[in-house]
Amino acid sequence: MSNICAGIGRGQMMVADDHIAHHRHVQALYEELLKGVAGITVHKNPSSDYESNFWLCTATLDPDLHVKGEKNVYREVVTGAVGGAAGVTHTTKTAVTDCQPNANVEAMRLALDAANIESRPLWKPMHKQPVYRNSPAYVNGVCESLFRVGICLPSGPWVTDEHVRYIVDSIKDAIE
Repeated sequence: MSNICAGIGRGQMMVADDHIAHHRHVQALYEELLKGVAGITVHKNPSSDYESNFWLCTATLDPDLHVKGEKNVYREVVTGAVGGAAGVTHTTKTAVTDCQPNANVEAMRLALDAANIESRPLWKPMHKQPVYRNSPAYVNGVCESLFRVGICLPSGPWVTDEHVRYIVDSIKDAIE
């Protein structure tokens, strides 16, 4: 590890407890404000045996939940470079892949984007990424099913209670 990386890590350790407390607070607020919204499930600790730091706040959208604009989300395709991780890019001719978020998840992401809210689908399974296409994979379908219905919500240290309320209001506004 370089001296610079060590210094950054040491500095982060000084604020780690505050950041974890903030992430847990934001998570609790999402849980509270989305509790009564049919079709949206905020992920929680699976049991009291676990204590998540909620670095990532995620939710799943029931496939039957309808979001404004979902019928048109995969009609337009980006024809330029797609991807970009580690400089890997490729072109595409179709907006549809063999592993993608449901239309309602993509419509929700687009609705949040239109409201200046950055969100993203859950992580695409590694074995579905082009660079790992020919690599061995030991899977049971869980990661693909979560990717289809999951969305990551803003939760960083800069996210305030007002931001979370605005995000939840935007989510509610996007539902048909």
